[in-house]
Amino acid sequence: MIQQPTTLHLDISDEYFRMDSEEVRKARATHWYARTDWGIAVLSYEDSSALLKSSRLTQGSAKWPAQHGVVGGHFDDWWQKTLLVLEGGEHNRIRRLVNPAFSPRRIEPLHAEFEDLADSLIDEWIDDGGTEFAGRFAAPYATRILCKILGIEEREWKKIHELASTIGLGLGITINENIARIDHAIVELTEFAEDLVRNRRKSPKNDILSTLVETRDTDAGKLSDQELINLIILLIFAGIDTTRNQLALAVEAFAKQQDQWEKLAHDPDRYAAKAVEEALRVNPIGRWISREASETFQHKERTIEQGTTLHLFTMTSATDPAAFENPDLIDLDAERAPHFAFGGGLHHCLGHFVARADIGVALTKLSTRMTDLRVGADAEWLPDSGNTGANKLPITFTPRP
Repeated sequence: MIQQPTTLHLDISDEYFRMDSEEVRKARATHWYARTDWGIAVLSYEDSSALLKSSRLTQGSAKWPAQHGVVGGHFDDWWQKTLLVLEGGEHNRIRRLVNPAFSPRRIEPLHAEFEDLADSLIDEWIDDGGTEFAGRFAAPYATRILCKILGIEEREWKKIHELASTIGLGLGITINENIARIDHAIVELTEFAEDLVRNRRKSPKNDILSTLVETRDTDAGKLSDQELINLIILLIFAGIDTTRNQLALAVEAFAKQQDQWEKLAHDPDRYAAKAVEEALRVNPIGRWISREASETFQHKERTIEQGTTLHLFTMTSATDPAAFENPDLIDLDAERAPHFAFGGGLHHCLGHFVARADIGVALTKLSTRMTDLRVGADAEWLPDSGNTGANKLPITFTPRP
């Protein structure tokens, strides 16, 4: 029998656990993985890259609610059937059907609307020299863009933002204490999605939601009614929660590097796409990707038993000094290896084209209109588990002439 190495233990269930802590850096320097109470944490870039491509690993998030004492209920029922955790033919069938709706060809015509929205939101507070960024830009921007993409009336944005934010608590370590609210949000968003589908069947529009309804109705064997509703809930939740929080994380990262913020501001055509990638690399909303071993196999010296959960630490692997020069710093001129903020393999994020587009537009507009960007010390952050972000992000700045 191969002897397993001695590795460090990380308490990822601790609300004060942080990916950019010295204990995580020490664990990464000690070995390519660490032990946790929920499986093993993969820390290195090399091993994350290799394991994400492994056919022996399946999406490992299905166990997340049960690991926190949540078994049954509206959230758990939805979670077990959502595209995020489905596998095999079922996952591939739904994925093939919806991929065309999120292609660059469908998103590019909306860029001008993204730009107008960003400018109008900035106009509301630019002369004040400061604002609460999470509530006055990130939330309305992310939610109203989602409304534009799906063809939802923008006047509904506050309602669906609140529901999406509540469902987002299901991906954090506080899921159990918030499960009553989360379940209620699932019920409300289900009813909202059912109304949307009924309306599109009566009055189709030139939007992604109408495309999905048409796909469902053209051949009932392609997509069931329940799969369509589950998918719409996922698109609303994921489209809002991820963009809102990633914008806050990007602003925090750039506020620490004024030189890179100025570089973006003075040449956005050159640097906008790179700014998105670097922000996702050094400060991603998704701190880890979960996978589960479908069979026992050997990776390097480690025997990974069937059923083992692996958490591939995206932030830790993407700031691995073995793979990146000056890994903790944004460098808009550096050539970097791909990060894993959008996952990898068959479960690579469906909406990555949308996220890259709307975050790129936002960072361009923000940087070209603000200098001397600073984040207040009283910012309020979600725990660094699963998905993270800002509940409150006060910023100060100087408006550009």
